[in-house]
Amino acid sequence: MNPTLPFPLPGTQLVHVGRQPIFDVTGDVVAYELLFRGSMDAVDAGRRDTYATSQVIVNTFTEFGIDEVVGDRTCFINLTREFLTGELVLPFGPDHVVLEVLETVAVDDEVIAGVTALVGQGYRIALDDFVWGSGHEKLLPLASFVKLDLLEGDLTHLDEIVAACRAYPGIQIVAEGLETGEHLALSNRYGFELRQGYVLSRPQVLTATSLTPSRLRRLELLGALSAADTDLERILSIIAGDPALTMRVLRASNSAAVGATTKISSVRQAVVMLGIAHIRQWAMLMVVDDVAEATEVQMAEALTRARLCENVAVAFGASADAAFMAGLIGAVAGMLGLSNAAMAHQLPLSPDIAGALERGTGPIGQVLRVVNAYERGDLAEVAAAYSGDDLTGTVMDAMRWSRMAVQATQN
Repeated sequence: MNPTLPFPLPGTQLVHVGRQPIFDVTGDVVAYELLFRGSMDAVDAGRRDTYATSQVIVNTFTEFGIDEVVGDRTCFINLTREFLTGELVLPFGPDHVVLEVLETVAVDDEVIAGVTALVGQGYRIALDDFVWGSGHEKLLPLASFVKLDLLEGDLTHLDEIVAACRAYPGIQIVAEGLETGEHLALSNRYGFELRQGYVLSRPQVLTATSLTPSRLRRLELLGALSAADTDLERILSIIAGDPALTMRVLRASNSAAVGATTKISSVRQAVVMLGIAHIRQWAMLMVVDDVAEATEVQMAEALTRARLCENVAVAFGASADAAFMAGLIGAVAGMLGLSNAAMAHQLPLSPDIAGALERGTGPIGQVLRVVNAYERGDLAEVAAAYSGDDLTGTVMDAMRWSRMAVQATQN
């Protein structure tokens, strides 16, 4: 995260996610509800809930990383009908996540079947702003949490609602909308296990600066992933050719929710680790939203640097794939106004890449020093450190390759 930037740099955007703590009876934070924070001005009214949910998921898991947002605590995520019925697939596993059924969702046979399937996969369900008689009582046998709004809800039948929830021993009640001491006293009187509201803590907004992947690239990736015969090489080419998309794949591969446990050293390893199914799900969510693109110049510069690092790697006995990754990450860090070390710290990098970016160590560190020296015009340092072929020809190759890669994203 880079909270010092008041506005995004050219070709970048500020992304946000809100989180409101949920406390237990002892006052410890045990979970966070994740909240949409952003503009809805350009979103059709009929798809705003879905847009908000998609943005929260994509930003949390691929821009920040779930560990950055909630640590080892549970997160509550609001879901719309499309996610509950499987029309949009959840690109994360059930660990440390609670799925909230929004009060605006009409509970019919399709929703009940979808929620039943999610519970069968290990997801826990919360019923948001629960109101008896709305149809959501049909989901009580499947729920792990029921959220009761003590500020705006109808409290005239609170005894009956609490009794109905207590008929299911596995349900914990979350008292939300707590804004006064009376609300807290009411929570204590009924023995509500969890509490949420302004009297305890207001929502916090987390902000990060992010590159925005080309929308065309998202669609191209989605098409490649949806083909009858999935072409791994094409998928790798699409991802590696878009710096922003690479960053999202790297962050997603680091998410505890998708079970990544090894450190990555190449785009190929990240894709293989994450799996085609998860890549497909992330691409679908990215298509749901609609945002700006990085400029062609920025894309070309980033890819030129990465390709140059790849080409120089052989002279230092470094892995070409790892050098490409290090060069790309360094270029993206510059676009985001971050240091190499700050960017590396956010990503699940292998020790050789992390050490090169953070401390300049190892063969890849030597590659980066030569490329950095060339970019700032220090040809004496380049000559002293680099014993390979004439670097001018290598640079021209990198520039030609990057121009072709960028043109491919525009056609």
